[in-house]
Amino acid sequence: MKVIDTNDEGLRTLIHDFPRVIAKFTSANCPVCDLLAPPFEGFSLDERFRSTAFLRLDASENPVARKMMDTRVAPFFVSYCRGQLVECDTLHETEEVLQMLQNLQSCTDVAPQLA
Repeated sequence: MKVIDTNDEGLRTLIHDFPRVIAKFTSANCPVCDLLAPPFEGFSLDERFRSTAFLRLDASENPVARKMMDTRVAPFFVSYCRGQLVECDTLHETEEVLQMLQNLQSCTDVAPQLA
């Protein structure tokens, strides 16, 4: 699946439309954002991650995204499983993005059992 360019509203919807979501918050003039763009696109087309939606948001244009980043800088990555936040961090290397994706893969699509 190709990377989906979206906004805060789309993020709120898409995290519930897909079992797994990884979102990349970018900003203008961010060399690391540009460096990680090709691998992020590649992962989005990788068969291992076919049940994961890949989203891209411009942090400067989306107040909710900006707030999630708090004091961190782009590129900021957030992963969701069944609409629930799993992990979030500023990442600088392809291997870090891959690790977040692999962690997300361990998320099951089965709803948790109520006690």
